Amino acid sequence: MTIDFYKYQGTGNDFVMIDDRAETFPVQDQALVAHLCHRRFGIGADGLILLRNDPDYDFRMIYFNADGAEGSMCGNGGRCIVRFAHDLGVFDRRTRFIAVDGAHEAEVTPDVVALKMNTVSGMTVQPHYIFLNTGSPHVVKFTEDLESLDVVAEGRPIRYSEPFAPGGTNVNYVQVLDEQHLFVRTYERGVEDETYSCGTGVTAAALAVHRQYGLSSPIAIRTLGGDLRVAFTPQQDGSFRDISLIGPAHRVFGGQVSY
Repeated sequence: MTIDFYKYQGTGNDFVMIDDRAETFPVQDQALVAHLCHRRFGIGADGLILLRNDPDYDFRMIYFNADGAEGSMCGNGGRCIVRFAHDLGVFDRRTRFIAVDGAHEAEVTPDVVALKMNTVSGMTVQPHYIFLNTGSPHVVKFTEDLESLDVVAEGRPIRYSEPFAPGGTNVNYVQVLDEQHLFVRTYERGVEDETYSCGTGVTAAALAVHRQYGLSSPIAIRTLGGDLRVAFTPQQDGSFRDISLIGPAHRVFGGQVSY
């Protein structure tokens, strides 16, 4: 069989996009998903995303990690599928779609996609890290010299450590640059490597930095793949509402692949 696909990226976080409104993609075939995401033998991507119809929303997002398993929410993937749906003519400027963690709203301009994330109810503050869930689980650790840090060597043991078993966690290293700017690097589970950017990760970093250092919204974030912004409204009960992940998302190329 032949699959039509498109490659999209958001600050270097790249995804295979498939218009599966006819529901013909074999979603149970994890080996196929992993093959399509493989950077040597497939298309190459951090994940694969299906766009499907939904009776109550503009579309449904189904996200798979690069290892082939269906994943939790992916922020940059969410922004990329919004751009993909917009390119397909599914909506004009504003959209409401459903993902694994619930409903999301988004707005598209020529330069950026602003994705509204779900409310974050709280976080766990430990002596050496902060843990929170922003649609996916994230550890946030602070460092003074992020450029020289070996993110894979440091992050992988934490990803698999006992406190986060059995599902594991993503691990973000954060350097506070000034009162409104961060530098963030992420070890991403499912990819099992450092990615150029992680949307739910930079969201977690922004909220953790507000909790730890009092930085106010919006916060600008530099990643290896480019710049993002996170806006939010902190609540008295420790939760965060009106969270938006804002940044570029673009089509890279399209094609067909046989399997």
